[in-house]
Amino acid sequence: MATVPSVSYSITVRLEVPAGGKAVSQLTHAVESAGGVVTALDVTTAGHETLRIDVTCAARDTDHAQAIVDKLDAVEGVVIHKVSDRTFLMHLGGKIEMKSKVPLRNRDELSMAYTPGVARVSMAIARNPEDARRLTIKRNSVAVVTDGSAVLGLGNIGPAAALPVMEGKAALFKRFADIDAWPICLDTQDVDEIVRTVQVIAPGFGGINLEDISAPRCFEVERRLRELLDIPVFHDDQHGTAICVLAALTNALRVVGKDLSEVRIALAGAGAAGTAVLRLLLAAGAHNVIVCDYLGAVHGGREDLDDSLRWIADHTNADGYSGDLRGAVKGADVFIGVSAPGILNGDDIATMAEGAVVFALANPEPEVSPDDAREHAAVVATGRSDYPNQINNVLAFPGVFRGLLDAQANVVTPEMLLAAARALSAVVTDEELGPNYIIPSVFHADVAGAVAAAVRESAGGRARSGMTEA
Repeated sequence: MATVPSVSYSITVRLEVPAGGKAVSQLTHAVESAGGVVTALDVTTAGHETLRIDVTCAARDTDHAQAIVDKLDAVEGVVIHKVSDRTFLMHLGGKIEMKSKVPLRNRDELSMAYTPGVARVSMAIARNPEDARRLTIKRNSVAVVTDGSAVLGLGNIGPAAALPVMEGKAALFKRFADIDAWPICLDTQDVDEIVRTVQVIAPGFGGINLEDISAPRCFEVERRLRELLDIPVFHDDQHGTAICVLAALTNALRVVGKDLSEVRIALAGAGAAGTAVLRLLLAAGAHNVIVCDYLGAVHGGREDLDDSLRWIADHTNADGYSGDLRGAVKGADVFIGVSAPGILNGDDIATMAEGAVVFALANPEPEVSPDDAREHAAVVATGRSDYPNQINNVLAFPGVFRGLLDAQANVVTPEMLLAAARALSAVVTDEELGPNYIIPSVFHADVAGAVAAAVRESAGGRARSGMTEA
């Protein structure tokens, strides 16, 4: 739930008021008295007797929106005609569409785009399958695949409910990297079925973006697909998060004058995101990390370790700490949370080392209140857009896939992930760097291009951009 009015809960109330009197001036007061924020007030129809007005305002949540409507309805002379939720309006009919890139104005153009002319192109690809990357949408297409088992912070809500999120992901691909992405929502959570389904649809795509698949299923799906396919497979919840965290942490440590190889890190979360963040931190040179899940620190003496937790135990917590998260945070230089809301408080952050860095990334409610953390930590980042230093995966995945597609890469390597993180951190200049600016905005014009170039170079790419010649 939002703590302040948010555009995510923006409504437009169409109402009618008497043309004379005080009703119009009372509308804004009514919204503000209910704790809302008026963002627009438009007269849509004017008459001698009445005015029809659209009042657009931001609320905290759906209950608050209804309270605002009730306040407006209580204004003398007001008649409510319609209340529209602007977020739902944006989603009506879906957020993406397919458009033809070529004109189909006459018989000649139709015969080249489709039969009989298209047969020549199909036969060329049959003779040389690699030509599919030049002559079809494959060279610029990504499948965004989910089973609906771990959607945002909503949990296992299924493939149909996941579709609006996957549409949004596809829209972000297009907006930030000019990549055509296609939502693929699978009505199965069986690993074998997911793997086989993605395998058989893969010929039409240049890359696979796994999305919102719960752990540990996601690890097995990714591993097997990487073995089977000749196109890159990228699980954004793992690797996109890891790239952004490493980039932000690199800059945060620049702010406080510490080195990644020397700091002590407490990491909350041993699922998909936490494991990927850990792997990339270790690859980048981190040495002293303690990982905690809901049972406490992960260490070799625990009897509940599966393969993933066993790997974590083998590569972290060299001293065998067996306590809880609060104990792991005490004296730590860095806290990274990719876990659950409200598991720490300001007093816990106060026990950290001087110049502490706190990344509380659970969304929408972080592991610790950002306001409380900022009282004790030198640098604080969250996954939220209403605080500085938002760590958002859209900083990574569009550029990563742009680079992969341009390079006609077959795999995603750890070196590519490290290159992407370094490029993302470098977008923030020395002049810009500070406690409240360790990671660029998602709308920064240089982000996707810088990440793409780094990935392309790491992949040894043959193409310079997405506009390769046929």
